[in-house]
Amino acid sequence: MQMTRLRESCVGLVVVLGLASGSAFASEHASEHGHDAHGHAAAAPACTGFGPQTPRDIDSKSGDNKVTFKAAPAASEMHLCNIHFHEGAEHKSKDFSIYTGEGHEGYGSGYQCNLSKKLSKAEKAWSGDGVCKSAHGDLKPGDTIEVHYVHTTCDVPGGKGLGSCVSAKCANPELRVETQVYTLVAEGGLDFNQIQSASALPTDTGKPVEFTGSTTGPKYNESACSEYQVTWSVRPQCAKVNIKTVGEWCKGNKYEEDHAHGVRQLVKSPALLSEIK
Repeated sequence: MQMTRLRESCVGLVVVLGLASGSAFASEHASEHGHDAHGHAAAAPACTGFGPQTPRDIDSKSGDNKVTFKAAPAASEMHLCNIHFHEGAEHKSKDFSIYTGEGHEGYGSGYQCNLSKKLSKAEKAWSGDGVCKSAHGDLKPGDTIEVHYVHTTCDVPGGKGLGSCVSAKCANPELRVETQVYTLVAEGGLDFNQIQSASALPTDTGKPVEFTGSTTGPKYNESACSEYQVTWSVRPQCAKVNIKTVGEWCKGNKYEEDHAHGVRQLVKSPALLSEIK
């Protein structure tokens, strides 16, 4: 059956795309403990009755999921409501295909940019602690992040959590996520503080791969699917971003983001993927 884009509840939206904040997420987060980030804790069958899921290998265009929905408008016609990032690329492509392992609760997993293995000494040089610290660790040169620029059809200013993508008058918006994968470097690289909109994203990282999918984050796997419908636009190549500027952003931004989020296991079952046209 086809699911609606979003529930009427703003609380439900707070966990969209694996991003959560505040007490609204407390009960959801508690239910995740004891489950491997890759869904290996229980050998449950693939979920049925859900729309296409995310993340995916964007080099593979095939998909057999029968649930369809209209793609969201272009980012330029929507409102940017949140920016956040995940440690490790959630998606996979030829240019970010180094699997980092199973990890735990979504951390220490995902994919690394291939170019992270070819950095110069200056790009890797670092001393002291990393940036954007959390209970799960920090970021250092050579690490990969996947940044999600979340857009909504609601006329909202944007802010903390994805609850900021809805309003009392607009509880069921269309969502679009413009996505760029970056390798962190100690010298050179883009200034992350200057990449705060879809229009400011690099233009030399390939034509974005667009498809319909769902929300992400370690809460979900192929046995526990997301019901939310999201239009994705993922650039297939990595860019270098200066780690110091990412650290500065984590110290203060309008979205109150201060650390990297965990990743969802790559969705591989054709029945859970849309066809990329």
